[in-house]
Amino acid sequence: MAVSDAILKRLLSLHPKIIDLKLDRMWRILERLGNPQSELPPVLHVAGTNGKGSTVAYLRSAMEAAGLSVHCYTSPHLVKFHERIRLGREGGGELISEAELSDLLAECAAVNGGEPITFFEITTAAAFLAFTRHPADYLVLEVGLGGRLDATNVVARPRLSIITTIDYDHQQYLGTTLTEIAREKAGILKPMVPAVIAPQPDEARAEIERCAEAERAPLLIANQDWQAYEQHGRLVYQDESGLLDLPLPQLPGRHQIDNAGTAIAALRQLNDKRIGEAQIAQGLKIATWPARMQRLGPGNLWSFVPKDAELWLDGGHNPSAGRALARAFSELNDRVSRPLVLIWGMLNTKATDDFIAPFAGLTHRVVTLTIPEEENALPARELAEAARRHGMSAETADSLEDALRQAAQITPAPRILIAGSLYLAGRVLAQHSGEAMSQVTGAGRR
Repeated sequence: MAVSDAILKRLLSLHPKIIDLKLDRMWRILERLGNPQSELPPVLHVAGTNGKGSTVAYLRSAMEAAGLSVHCYTSPHLVKFHERIRLGREGGGELISEAELSDLLAECAAVNGGEPITFFEITTAAAFLAFTRHPADYLVLEVGLGGRLDATNVVARPRLSIITTIDYDHQQYLGTTLTEIAREKAGILKPMVPAVIAPQPDEARAEIERCAEAERAPLLIANQDWQAYEQHGRLVYQDESGLLDLPLPQLPGRHQIDNAGTAIAALRQLNDKRIGEAQIAQGLKIATWPARMQRLGPGNLWSFVPKDAELWLDGGHNPSAGRALARAFSELNDRVSRPLVLIWGMLNTKATDDFIAPFAGLTHRVVTLTIPEEENALPARELAEAARRHGMSAETADSLEDALRQAAQITPAPRILIAGSLYLAGRVLAQHSGEAMSQVTGAGRR
């Protein structure tokens, strides 16, 4: 076991595992560490429900294409914790090293002195220390959960706020209506700090506008202040400064037009002369984000399926993600028809029926499995029952290997999508690559 994993496991055992949204503990540890949140590079603070990770990837890729150094903080991780902390370097960033991560975690644990603190709070404090000890042009900082009381929301004046598309998720913490959820996400808005707002449901957009007015935060709203759309196989972006004719994002799916547009609007708002149209175009072409409409290349899982099949992975787990995935795979089928097999695992905190319903009439078969070693995993049989309620053929599997073998029986060679959970996606990526999974799972992943 890596030293950092041992420290992370100890932090999980010593401190509350239940998400507890307030900032008192965060302020305490930051003060003891010398308030690193006040010494960060210019911050682009990203909140929202769907599209945060992809938006971060476009931002980073375009900035790095401009020769800038960019720190990134994202969560949860998929395979190992180090994925959360990317340090900007000249010529491209890299994940934090094992040695530096271990030292930072030990430093924060010592300063905390065993007092109550959540896993996300203390690891965010460690990330802030890392970001202050390495110079960079920008820090792209993704919210962990919500916004208003998230541990990242201690930055007094970010350079820019970004709110991606809002949908139902984490209702037990953020509220049961889109208005309540949007209010929590809009908690990252700061006085006189511009905020780029992705396409939103009407209810969410209205609440963001209300919160922005109260905070005196200027907004740049999708389809009002800027537009992004596909035309003739290109991405067209337009705002008051003009029109950009750009390549489509490398990341597949129509929803990526919205995510890319949000990133472009943010980059344009920075008004950094080093980031021009050529750099944005390059960023769209090279941006990658694992487990988001990811087509799996060579690896261990191909031993279970026909070589002429397609193998896809997506960690989407809420109603909006289900709709986006179903639409994307319907469009794939329109171009090249294949039977679609959905291998589905999910947590019991998610809306299973709302996720699976858009796949009705699209899937040839659903194969469900219980996500291994996850205490909140829904049993495969319950997922199969949910699929059948929507008129889909569904069977259960004992393992990922078993699910793939069942999918392999479909002819002609199927298009296989593994989806429903980032926790499942992490295990798939680890198994496919042969890389050891982090020992930090469950609550610690968030």
